[in-house]
Amino acid sequence: MTLVEIGIPAVRSGRPSLAGRPDTPYLLDRFGRVARDLRVSITEKCSLRCTYCMPEEGLPEIPRHELLTVDEIVRLVSLAVRELGVREVRFTGGEPLMRRELEQIIAGCHAEVPHIPLAMTTNGVGLEHRAFGLAAAGLHRVNVSLDTVDRAGFARLTRRDRLESVFAGVRAARAAGLAPIKVNAVLMRETLSGASDLLRWCLDAGCELRFIEEMPLDADHEWARANMVTAAELLDVLGARFGLTEAGRADPSAPAEKWLVDGGPGTVGIIATVTRKFCDTCDRTRLTADGMLRSCLFSDQEFDLRQVLRSGAGDDEVATLWRGAMWNKWAGHGIDAEGFVPPERTMGAIGG
Repeated sequence: MTLVEIGIPAVRSGRPSLAGRPDTPYLLDRFGRVARDLRVSITEKCSLRCTYCMPEEGLPEIPRHELLTVDEIVRLVSLAVRELGVREVRFTGGEPLMRRELEQIIAGCHAEVPHIPLAMTTNGVGLEHRAFGLAAAGLHRVNVSLDTVDRAGFARLTRRDRLESVFAGVRAARAAGLAPIKVNAVLMRETLSGASDLLRWCLDAGCELRFIEEMPLDADHEWARANMVTAAELLDVLGARFGLTEAGRADPSAPAEKWLVDGGPGTVGIIATVTRKFCDTCDRTRLTADGMLRSCLFSDQEFDLRQVLRSGAGDDEVATLWRGAMWNKWAGHGIDAEGFVPPERTMGAIGG
């Protein structure tokens, strides 16, 4: 099996062009968007094997020396905030709880940029044992990936029987003050009938639920536009049990459209990544666990920040490369375009 087959590109891009770029420190692209939201993957490992994310055997291990170190992650996060205008930082995986130094990473970043909220996307497995330590280190909030509250369905989808551990993780996060707790659920045919049960559970648990249209980032390459569940279908299912009132977006760059549930205050969000794409307001920039800079979730263009860091580059050189990468960002993902080709990396290899 080749690197490309398991979702890790074998070829990296060279230095990006800055031709025509205005003189601004921020992460501006050619379409006027400014990236202020940094997603940092810290591991390719995961405790689950969700069918839409990872192959059953998991991703091949990244050699330890190819992972960004704690100090490198802290340096890049600090640089992004101080020099490039980043205002939100989220740690992802794989599953970030699989990284032994997670608390060190959080504490180091919090010490460098104490005014910036630090968040984490997690599947919740094992969070019950680390929630208080992460909060003490400086983590502000968590998003928990949970697609169903049916135990048998969860086991089929994730290939692991760990639903009770997720529930315990959510309780611990709430007790540790990691709020608001948001739950992310990927829309799929096999879980659509249970969507209302998941919403009811989230309302009762005090979590903000957001459904996400499935994207072509699965390891098994079985995604098909014709088979995906759309936001419109979901609204029909939820509307049969709950009263939904459209509330729109509080922030134009926020991906989730919100609906009040039974008049509020509870809400449900839908991130319609395919049918109601929001590429024109995208404000994200991404680092993979092996130190590759990506301007778009769906672009295979990557820039090797790890090599640049380890070659002795100063902050100015790193910042210039980062600005150039974002200047060349795509207009959009093009999922509906004829000839669309999914990225070589899967979601598990990129980071959410």
